[in-house]
Amino acid sequence: MLVCTFCAHSSEEVLSIDRVVPNSFDLAFPNESNIQPEQSDFSVNNFVLMSNDSGERWAVVTLTNMASGRRSLTNKHLMAIVADGQRIAPLEFLQSFKADETLSLTINFGESKFPLLSIYSRSGK
Repeated sequence: MLVCTFCAHSSEEVLSIDRVVPNSFDLAFPNESNIQPEQSDFSVNNFVLMSNDSGERWAVVTLTNMASGRRSLTNKHLMAIVADGQRIAPLEFLQSFKADETLSLTINFGESKFPLLSIYSRSGK
């Protein structure tokens, strides 16, 4: 009985999908420090925001490599805006894309008291 109780408490918390915010939703938080993701050939097509009771923030992000060659996406190429206006980068990751490839990735943005509102990249095109 003690082993089962320990197992139940040691498992990860379940993520829930947060209220869906349309991608066309405009935000106007100030960005006086001009915090931006690194320029890249990746375009964010859409995203689904998720969280758990511990404050972990995750997103399923669908991106397209707009380049005519293979590219690698890292945490430096994406940014999220949270409900207090801060910009945060996801935790470190690396994903390779073929030319013109579209992939959906589950990305961890760490813990935050405030929910994620939007995810974006900074395309050079």
